[in-house]
Amino acid sequence: MATINLLPWRAERRRQRERDFYTMLGAAAAAAVLAWFAWGYWMDMRIEDQGARNAYLSGEIKQLEGKLTEIKDLETTKAKLLARKQIIEQLQASRSQMVHLFDELVRTIPEGVRLTSIKQSGNALAVQGVAQANGDVSSYMRNLNSSQWMQGSDLQKTEIKGDDKRNRYEFGLTVKLRSPEQPDVAAPGTPAKPAAPAGKPTAQAAISSAGSAS
Repeated sequence: MATINLLPWRAERRRQRERDFYTMLGAAAAAAVLAWFAWGYWMDMRIEDQGARNAYLSGEIKQLEGKLTEIKDLETTKAKLLARKQIIEQLQASRSQMVHLFDELVRTIPEGVRLTSIKQSGNALAVQGVAQANGDVSSYMRNLNSSQWMQGSDLQKTEIKGDDKRNRYEFGLTVKLRSPEQPDVAAPGTPAKPAAPAGKPTAQAAISSAGSAS
Protein backbone atom coordinates (compact mmCIF):
# COMPACT_ATOMS: atom_id res chain seq x y z
CA MET A 1 0.00 0.00 0.00
CA ALA A 2 1.31 3.49 -0.92
CA THR A 3 1.84 6.16 1.75
CA ILE A 4 1.64 10.03 1.36
CA ASN A 5 3.86 12.34 3.39
CA LEU A 6 1.81 15.49 4.35
CA LEU A 7 4.53 17.24 6.38
CA PRO A 8 5.92 19.43 3.56
CA TRP A 9 2.42 20.63 2.63
CA ARG A 10 1.59 21.53 6.24
CA ALA A 11 4.86 23.40 6.64
CA GLU A 12 4.20 25.35 3.45
CA ARG A 13 0.69 26.20 4.64
CA ARG A 14 2.04 27.43 7.97
CA ARG A 15 4.61 29.63 6.23
CA GLN A 16 1.85 31.05 4.00
CA ARG A 17 -0.26 31.91 7.01
CA GLU A 18 2.71 33.63 8.62
CA ARG A 19 3.31 35.65 5.44
CA ASP A 20 -0.37 36.61 5.32
CA PHE A 21 -0.29 37.62 8.99
CA TYR A 22 2.77 39.83 8.59
CA THR A 23 1.32 41.30 5.41
CA MET A 24 -1.91 42.24 7.21
CA LEU A 25 0.08 43.51 10.16
CA GLY A 26 2.18 45.73 7.88
CA ALA A 27 -0.91 46.96 6.07
CA ALA A 28 -2.56 47.80 9.39
CA ALA A 29 0.55 49.63 10.57
CA ALA A 30 0.77 51.55 7.29
CA ALA A 31 -2.91 52.43 7.55
CA ALA A 32 -2.41 53.60 11.14
CA VAL A 33 0.56 55.75 10.14
CA LEU A 34 -1.36 57.17 7.20
CA ALA A 35 -4.35 57.89 9.41
CA TRP A 36 -2.10 59.60 11.95
CA PHE A 37 -0.56 61.82 9.26
CA ALA A 38 -4.00 62.56 7.85
CA TRP A 39 -5.30 63.52 11.29
CA GLY A 40 -2.25 65.71 11.91
CA TYR A 41 -2.74 67.43 8.54
CA TRP A 42 -6.42 67.98 9.29
CA MET A 43 -5.60 69.47 12.70
CA ASP A 44 -2.99 71.75 11.14
CA MET A 45 -5.57 72.95 8.63
CA ARG A 46 -8.06 73.59 11.44
CA ILE A 47 -5.46 75.53 13.39
CA GLU A 48 -4.57 77.60 10.32
CA ASP A 49 -8.24 78.31 9.63
CA GLN A 50 -8.79 79.33 13.23
CA GLY A 51 -5.71 81.53 13.12
CA ALA A 52 -7.01 83.19 9.95
CA ARG A 53 -10.37 83.76 11.62
CA ASN A 54 -8.71 85.21 14.69
CA ALA A 55 -6.62 87.53 12.52
CA TYR A 56 -9.74 88.62 10.63
CA LEU A 57 -11.64 89.25 13.85
CA SER A 58 -8.69 91.17 15.28
CA GLY A 59 -8.61 93.36 12.19
CA GLU A 60 -12.35 93.99 12.39
CA ILE A 61 -12.07 94.82 16.09
CA LYS A 62 -9.29 97.32 15.37
CA GLN A 63 -11.42 98.93 12.66
CA LEU A 64 -14.37 99.14 15.05
CA GLU A 65 -12.16 100.64 17.74
CA GLY A 66 -10.94 103.21 15.22
CA LYS A 67 -14.51 104.02 14.23
CA LEU A 68 -15.52 104.29 17.89
CA THR A 69 -12.66 106.71 18.46
CA GLU A 70 -13.78 108.77 15.47
CA ILE A 71 -17.34 108.74 16.77
CA LYS A 72 -16.18 109.92 20.19
CA ASP A 73 -14.14 112.68 18.56
CA LEU A 74 -17.15 113.69 16.48
CA GLU A 75 -19.36 113.71 19.56
CA THR A 76 -16.83 115.85 21.39
CA THR A 77 -16.63 118.24 18.45
CA LYS A 78 -20.43 118.28 18.23
CA ALA A 79 -20.72 119.07 21.94
CA LYS A 80 -18.22 121.93 21.58
CA LEU A 81 -20.05 123.32 18.55
CA LEU A 82 -23.39 123.09 20.35
CA ALA A 83 -21.89 124.85 23.37
CA ARG A 84 -20.54 127.62 21.13
CA LYS A 85 -23.88 127.87 19.37
CA GLN A 86 -25.65 128.15 22.70
CA ILE A 87 -23.24 130.86 23.84
CA ILE A 88 -23.73 132.77 20.59
CA GLU A 89 -27.51 132.46 20.90
CA GLN A 90 -27.34 133.64 24.49
CA LEU A 91 -25.18 136.60 23.47
CA GLN A 92 -27.55 137.48 20.66
CA ALA A 93 -30.54 137.16 22.97
CA SER A 94 -28.76 139.22 25.62
CA ARG A 95 -27.86 141.88 23.08
CA SER A 96 -31.44 142.01 21.85
CA GLN A 97 -32.67 142.10 25.43
CA MET A 98 -30.37 145.01 26.28
CA VAL A 99 -31.63 147.00 23.29
CA HIS A 100 -35.24 146.43 24.34
CA LEU A 101 -34.30 147.06 27.95
CA PHE A 102 -32.84 150.50 27.32
CA ASP A 103 -35.77 151.41 25.11
CA GLU A 104 -38.08 150.25 27.89
CA LEU A 105 -36.14 152.24 30.47
CA VAL A 106 -36.59 155.38 28.41
CA ARG A 107 -40.25 154.65 27.76
CA THR A 108 -41.04 154.14 31.43
CA ILE A 109 -39.37 157.34 32.67
CA PRO A 110 -42.12 159.83 33.59
CA GLU A 111 -41.84 163.59 33.44
CA GLY A 112 -39.95 164.91 36.41
CA VAL A 113 -37.55 161.94 36.69
CA ARG A 114 -33.98 161.78 35.44
CA LEU A 115 -31.67 158.79 35.81
CA THR A 116 -28.08 159.26 36.92
CA SER A 117 -26.80 155.68 37.19
CA ILE A 118 -27.74 152.23 35.89
CA LYS A 119 -25.88 149.09 36.96
CA GLN A 120 -26.72 145.50 36.07
CA SER A 121 -25.95 142.55 38.34
CA GLY A 122 -27.21 139.25 36.97
CA ASN A 123 -30.92 139.60 36.30
CA ALA A 124 -31.32 142.76 38.37
CA LEU A 125 -30.77 146.45 37.71
CA ALA A 126 -29.74 149.05 40.28
CA VAL A 127 -31.12 152.41 39.19
CA GLN A 128 -30.34 155.77 40.73
CA GLY A 129 -31.77 159.12 39.76
CA VAL A 130 -33.37 162.38 40.79
CA ALA A 131 -37.00 163.45 40.73
CA GLN A 132 -39.06 166.55 41.35
CA ALA A 133 -41.35 164.76 43.81
CA ASN A 134 -41.89 161.43 45.49
CA GLY A 135 -44.98 160.95 43.37
CA ASP A 136 -42.80 160.91 40.27
CA VAL A 137 -40.75 158.09 41.81
CA SER A 138 -43.94 156.14 42.55
CA SER A 139 -45.12 156.63 38.96
CA TYR A 140 -41.77 155.41 37.69
CA MET A 141 -41.99 152.25 39.80
CA ARG A 142 -45.52 151.56 38.56
CA ASN A 143 -44.30 151.94 34.99
CA LEU A 144 -41.45 149.50 35.65
CA ASN A 145 -43.81 146.92 37.12
CA SER A 146 -46.08 147.13 34.07
CA SER A 147 -43.17 146.70 31.66
CA GLN A 148 -42.68 143.58 29.55
CA TRP A 149 -38.97 143.50 30.36
CA MET A 150 -38.90 144.44 34.05
CA GLN A 151 -40.78 143.54 37.21
CA GLY A 152 -40.63 143.67 40.99
CA SER A 153 -39.22 147.16 41.48
CA ASP A 154 -38.04 147.81 45.04
CA LEU A 155 -37.33 151.28 46.38
CA GLN A 156 -34.03 151.40 48.26
CA LYS A 157 -33.88 155.04 49.26
CA THR A 158 -35.40 158.45 48.63
CA GLU A 159 -34.14 161.65 50.23
CA ILE A 160 -34.08 165.37 49.69
CA LYS A 161 -30.84 166.73 48.28
CA GLY A 162 -30.06 170.38 47.70
CA ASP A 163 -32.38 173.26 46.87
CA ASP A 164 -32.94 172.48 43.19
CA LYS A 165 -36.70 172.01 42.94
CA ARG A 166 -36.39 170.25 39.60
CA ASN A 167 -34.08 167.57 41.03
CA ARG A 168 -34.98 167.79 44.68
CA TYR A 169 -35.41 164.11 45.52
CA GLU A 170 -32.58 161.64 45.06
CA PHE A 171 -33.71 158.01 44.86
CA GLY A 172 -32.34 154.53 44.35
CA LEU A 173 -34.22 151.37 43.45
CA THR A 174 -33.72 147.87 42.13
CA VAL A 175 -35.76 146.11 39.48
CA LYS A 176 -35.65 142.54 38.18
CA LEU A 177 -35.28 141.71 34.51
CA ARG A 178 -37.53 139.25 32.72
CA SER A 179 -38.31 138.10 29.20
CA PRO A 180 -41.58 139.07 27.56
CA GLU A 181 -42.76 135.43 27.58
CA GLN A 182 -42.43 135.19 31.38
CA PRO A 183 -45.64 135.71 33.36
CA ASP A 184 -46.16 139.11 34.85
CA VAL A 185 -45.76 138.95 38.63
CA ALA A 186 -46.73 142.56 39.24
CA ALA A 187 -49.43 143.16 41.77
CA PRO A 188 -53.07 143.14 40.54
CA GLY A 189 -54.42 146.46 39.51
CA THR A 190 -51.14 147.67 38.08
CA PRO A 191 -51.95 150.54 35.74
CA ALA A 192 -51.51 150.14 32.02
CA LYS A 193 -48.24 151.09 30.44
CA PRO A 194 -48.10 154.82 29.85
CA ALA A 195 -47.69 156.05 26.33
CA ALA A 196 -44.37 157.63 25.55
CA PRO A 197 -44.78 161.41 25.71
CA ALA A 198 -43.82 163.59 22.81
CA GLY A 199 -40.24 164.63 22.76
CA LYS A 200 -39.14 161.69 24.95
CA PRO A 201 -35.37 161.13 24.56
CA THR A 202 -34.11 158.02 22.82
CA ALA A 203 -32.30 155.15 24.56
CA GLN A 204 -28.93 156.37 23.33
CA ALA A 205 -29.63 159.84 24.72
CA ALA A 206 -30.64 158.40 28.09
CA ILE A 207 -27.48 156.32 28.26
CA SER A 208 -25.35 159.33 27.38
CA SER A 209 -27.16 161.40 30.00
CA ALA A 210 -26.66 158.73 32.67
CA GLY A 211 -22.99 158.39 31.82
CA SER A 212 -22.36 162.15 31.96
CA ALA A 213 -24.23 162.50 35.24
CA SER A 214 -22.34 159.62 36.89
